[in-house]
Amino acid sequence: MQIDSGDTVFVIISTAFVFFMVPGLAFFYGGLVRKKNLLNIMACSFVMIAAVSILWILFGYSLAFSSGSFPLIGGLDFLGFRHVGSAPNPSYAPTIPQTSFALYQMMFAIITPAIISGAVAERIKFKVFVLFASLWSILVYLPVAHWVWGAGGWLKTLGVLDFAGGDVVHVTAGTAALVAALVVGKRRAFGENPIVPHNIPFVVLGTAILWFGWMGFNGGSALAANAVAVNSILATHLSACSAMLVWMAIEWKFAGKPSLLGALTGAVVGLSSITAGSGFVSPFSAMLIGALASPISYFLIYTVKSKYLYDDALDVFACHGVGGIFGVAAVGLFADKSLNPSGADGLFHGNPMQFFIQLLSLSVIMAFTAILTFLLLKIIARFTSLRVDAKCEHDGLDISQHDEEAYPRDDAFFSKILLRGKENEEN
Repeated sequence: MQIDSGDTVFVIISTAFVFFMVPGLAFFYGGLVRKKNLLNIMACSFVMIAAVSILWILFGYSLAFSSGSFPLIGGLDFLGFRHVGSAPNPSYAPTIPQTSFALYQMMFAIITPAIISGAVAERIKFKVFVLFASLWSILVYLPVAHWVWGAGGWLKTLGVLDFAGGDVVHVTAGTAALVAALVVGKRRAFGENPIVPHNIPFVVLGTAILWFGWMGFNGGSALAANAVAVNSILATHLSACSAMLVWMAIEWKFAGKPSLLGALTGAVVGLSSITAGSGFVSPFSAMLIGALASPISYFLIYTVKSKYLYDDALDVFACHGVGGIFGVAAVGLFADKSLNPSGADGLFHGNPMQFFIQLLSLSVIMAFTAILTFLLLKIIARFTSLRVDAKCEHDGLDISQHDEEAYPRDDAFFSKILLRGKENEEN
């Protein structure tokens, strides 16, 4: 095994792209919430960088990617990052240092629980979210990552195809988001008063960063600078484009005018839906996948959600969950082994079994994620309430959870900071 400098540089750059998606998510979510909750939802994304990174080095990478005798979880070979060095790991990426592979995978582990925060935005206690997201990463993300990607993982052995995290990232995060929204409960103003995004330009900025970062999210998953990576990046872009245009067309038809927010939402659905198959399907198939996923998500938001009034605040399940679910299933239809010899053919290329394998992975992962998420939240709820009280929710989580404001109305906030400094000096 010889390290290829081009492959290594490509994966390092892709790692930076994926990391950049976390602040992108913070701006995307930040623009969607009311201004009194902006800093809180951003904090939910940024705190995952610190918390999950530490957990990943201590034992997360080992449990996800070391080969163990038990197929449901990895072993302890890489505990504390032991035996993770400059030599490649032939089980995953034979041409780059294992440290580069581990760092790249760390970024996926960071952004997945951060995605969930959008479903319970504007009412969950910050300390509860940090505890829940950290434990969820250990109990849900690590096992699923091992099943699908890890050496000896049972779904990987079965032949499940998930190029960049359709199952591992979007299905788990989307399923958990729906369960968490139901368990935590609705915002007190939900269904009574309009709750509108406070800053659409922030959503534009966040979407642009996410779209940019997704090139590394999907393209980098080839773990080499090769034709598969190029196909993955092209498929990613085209799926987002087709999903955006279809969403705009639907709004034009049923709402009279296409909104920029709707177009951005469609793009995110397209990005989520192509994640599983970007390295396995053709550019034309990618356009179909994005175009088909977009109306499903639109219907869920504007028909199902409005009918049943479940408060997935930022439509995480509709965007990431539905996109991921449809995308994983679509791999079983459109996968073409001629594009990627390490993949398999789907139903439309003569292999119907692949479609059923993909559906099996969805069933197992969604059930596992839903049960663990529900139990975890219920256990935490036995020790502390999951959400802030009515006054804190009314005043906003920026003040109640962080004692600061994104848009100070006067000099009171800064006066408070100066007063604290004087008190510290006197003490």
